[in-house]
Amino acid sequence: MVHHSALRITAAVIAGIFVGFFLFFVVALVLGLFTETTGFSVSTNFSENAFSAVLLAGLILLCTGAFIWKVWTSPTAEETGITEEMEE
Repeated sequence: MVHHSALRITAAVIAGIFVGFFLFFVVALVLGLFTETTGFSVSTNFSENAFSAVLLAGLILLCTGAFIWKVWTSPTAEETGITEEMEE
């Protein structure tokens, strides 16, 4: 049975939140650049409209889920037998 450490899962959640925020700002920037062609605007201030709040929450959940899935499916160092020795 595979034992997933709390540290790896916590790191995946934190990484998912950070990556989700950065992706939100990139998507909002790209949509903001094409405001005139798309016909709607997306604000980076998620309190101004519901679309950007849903976009932010969706990207955070998607990225967090992807990182947790990657942690869940990848073997730990103990399982693979690979250990790094500290060089002093």
